[in-house]
Amino acid sequence: MSTNKQSTVRIALGTWDRLRDDAYSVRHEVFVVEQKVPSEVELDDDDAVSVHAVAYGPDGTPMGTGRLLPDGHIGRMAVHKKARGMGVGSQLLDALIEQGHGDGHRMLVLHAQTHAAGFYQAHGFNVEGEEFVEAGIPHVVMTRVLK
Repeated sequence: MSTNKQSTVRIALGTWDRLRDDAYSVRHEVFVVEQKVPSEVELDDDDAVSVHAVAYGPDGTPMGTGRLLPDGHIGRMAVHKKARGMGVGSQLLDALIEQGHGDGHRMLVLHAQTHAAGFYQAHGFNVEGEEFVEAGIPHVVMTRVLK
């Protein structure tokens, strides 16, 4: 991973009202177009109450997104195909973990697509329980205790 590419990424944290257009553009491309998740499943009421993170490239283009729910669940982590392998997902996840610390959470929980479990394990998350299917995609529950 090139630190030069990574340093050109800017992470913005904010409300759904503020980041909706950019977060949705990434989520639509990754979940609906690429992974064939129905758009009515991809959007939900949790967006309005979550803290959202959006990663922007040097030209201001949204490259990735994720969200933190009030109960400590991280979700809707998505990075554009062209931006994968550049540290964008790590920067998004780190920002959401830091937000979780700041919000006073003792544990963070997420539903990881099974192919991405190693990514989350590298960030201190542990698999809990058995694989399950969500939106037609295999997932596992993962947790991280915050200190």
